Amino acid sequence: MGHVTKVLMKPLIALNLKAYRESIGERGLALCRIADEVAKSTGTSIIVAPQNVDLYRISKAVSIPVFAQHIDFNEPGAFTGSITAETVKEAGCQGTLLNHSEKKIPFEKMGAAIEVARKAGIKTLVCADSVDEAKRIAQFKPDYIAVEPPELIGSGISVSKAKPEIITNTVKEVKNIQDIPVLCGAGVSNGEDVRKAVELGADGVLLASAFVKAKDPKAMLLEMANAVRE
Repeated sequence: MGHVTKVLMKPLIALNLKAYRESIGERGLALCRIADEVAKSTGTSIIVAPQNVDLYRISKAVSIPVFAQHIDFNEPGAFTGSITAETVKEAGCQGTLLNHSEKKIPFEKMGAAIEVARKAGIKTLVCADSVDEAKRIAQFKPDYIAVEPPELIGSGISVSKAKPEIITNTVKEVKNIQDIPVLCGAGVSNGEDVRKAVELGADGVLLASAFVKAKDPKAMLLEMANAVRE
């Protein structure tokens, strides 16, 4: 199922499962199935980015787009340990996250990473830690940009409340360069955070621990999905 390209409508919710114990193996698969159920029941566009070793089986188990958490900028070849765009494409992925604050890419390699993804036919959701970095990334024309102040990641304090100007300024500056959907992340924890982000101009949200570590991930995601559709 994951090999069929899905049209992603705005606003969208991107779920990064990171490398948490709660998202390993069967637990990660269960979280992605929850996301799939919520997407189907609400009509919301939801992306999941599971751990790399689970990409193939999760892409086979769900109908929503599966993204890798990272790819390397090199082409296939003698690069032991590399995660190539072609590999994740073959695994059923429709895209990849890039440049997360926990997996930064040297800026001089950014264009190459986005280009190898484009050549392989997968989309790129590139993270930026500031308005300025988002502007620099926009020149490479990724499919999505997600602005995430690193100091708020995992804090439970949403960027949409703590630093709303980062969202509004990023949207304005990026759209002046390219018409690229802008997501926001860092501390997004509930429906109100999502609603506020969309009101500020964001095309969606990127989150991780709030979903992965939730006591009731389905209820939490339903709340967010309903918020983006209001």
